[in-house]
Amino acid sequence: MTSSQNTGLVKRFRRTPWRFQKTFHTPRKGLRSFATTIIEGNHSIRGACLAIEQVVFEPKHLKALETRYSLKVPSGSNWSFEATGREEAADLIESALSDWVDFIFIPEPKLFVIYADHDDYVTFFANTKSNLNAVVTSLSTAGFLSVQGYERRF
Repeated sequence: MTSSQNTGLVKRFRRTPWRFQKTFHTPRKGLRSFATTIIEGNHSIRGACLAIEQVVFEPKHLKALETRYSLKVPSGSNWSFEATGREEAADLIESALSDWVDFIFIPEPKLFVIYADHDDYVTFFANTKSNLNAVVTSLSTAGFLSVQGYERRF
């Protein structure tokens, strides 16, 4: 895993006209299962990038990743993490969801993009219905709750 200063990923994400979206409640209990379901439900994922938009409280779980992977990241926003491999990608999203941060998560390949906020909502965006349905079906089948009728606007 590596880290670097965010070079406008969040800004580009917000300008992208996403065709499809679905929002889920962030499960405060069972985050590992939620993260694993996202990654394992999409077998082609080989890694991911996570860009932090805003830090609300001290990100203890992301700081633990910094220690585990010997990363040098100052506190605050505008930083990105690059995960290589499926396990690192799952660790990354679980850690970010455990902390009070707003972020985007971009898997490799980019089948969908996630925007999550500190208000416990995780929104999946995709430009094809099949890419969105793959992750939504995996999460719904695993018992995670979607937010009905919610549309995230930027």
